[in-house]
Amino acid sequence: MSAANPSAVSPTPAPLFSPSDLASATELVHSHMVATPAISWPLLSEHLGVDVVVKHENCTPTGAFKVRGGLVFMDRLRRQRPDVTGVISATVGNHGLSLAWAGRLFGVAVVIVVPQGTDSERIASLQVLGAEVVVEGEDFEAARQHSALLAEQRGLELVPAFHPDLVLGVATYAKELFSQAGPLDAVYVPIGMGSGICGLITTRDMLGLDTEIVGVCASGAPTQKLSFQAGKVVATEHVDTFAAGVATRQPDPISAAIIRAGAHDVISVDDDDTAEAVRQLWRTTHHLAEPAGAIATAAALNDSANRTGQRIGVVMTGANIDTKSAWVVLGGGTA
Repeated sequence: MSAANPSAVSPTPAPLFSPSDLASATELVHSHMVATPAISWPLLSEHLGVDVVVKHENCTPTGAFKVRGGLVFMDRLRRQRPDVTGVISATVGNHGLSLAWAGRLFGVAVVIVVPQGTDSERIASLQVLGAEVVVEGEDFEAARQHSALLAEQRGLELVPAFHPDLVLGVATYAKELFSQAGPLDAVYVPIGMGSGICGLITTRDMLGLDTEIVGVCASGAPTQKLSFQAGKVVATEHVDTFAAGVATRQPDPISAAIIRAGAHDVISVDDDDTAEAVRQLWRTTHHLAEPAGAIATAAALNDSANRTGQRIGVVMTGANIDTKSAWVVLGGGTA
């Protein structure tokens, strides 16, 4: 894996939102969906050898945590800029679903660019919510570049994968988790572009907690780990992972700065370990996670010897695994 285009991480930015912002966002989100469960599953805790609480963000209307950010983004857009009638963004699935779902609620047209190879079930889910789907590029970064081009050509509002309103929205799950679970020594959370972990870090700090936040990326998409270790943004030329939700090769500088300042560590997990975590979650909780939704549990499994006697949380960020991949993984393979 070669690196390209390193640049300095921005100085630690001010918090992206205030406690009152988070309270308002929580009220908005809960007007459209219930709080997702946070459950300590006995079999999973026994398997890890530590008390573990699973935050089930797979139990949202779109099957992933991203829906929260889409709601907050679209609500503000509709209130403050009602002249915007259409938005466009790139996604590997869950970010696009969040915008499509919220766009339908708020009457905003949504165009989503997905990379080649995106499974047909995700595309169908986007289309049934009313989104126009454009397939372009070999990976997320290529799709993102194409979305920027189409935004200019078609006069659409470009929605980035990392934005303060998206972070504010997904931070509502962090507020729920800390309220539901009680004291936690650590929380393991996947990192794609970083909205989830940045929402956790900011919420933890606002609540004055000392919970360690551990970010998790795929070994085949290590840009967030490399950036955390180097103290600067380190992009990679390629990604090679079946965990599409964390298949990032170009971090956002603000996200990287928040992670650098507030995360205890950023670690990587092999795809085989992630596939095993999908199976273990199914066996112990009977919830089926997508690979990116299981990667935090995979990291906790690998790190459990260092957490003896502790109480930890893992975020199951999504359940949008396609049928073919689910058969392969549950059958003992790695899709």
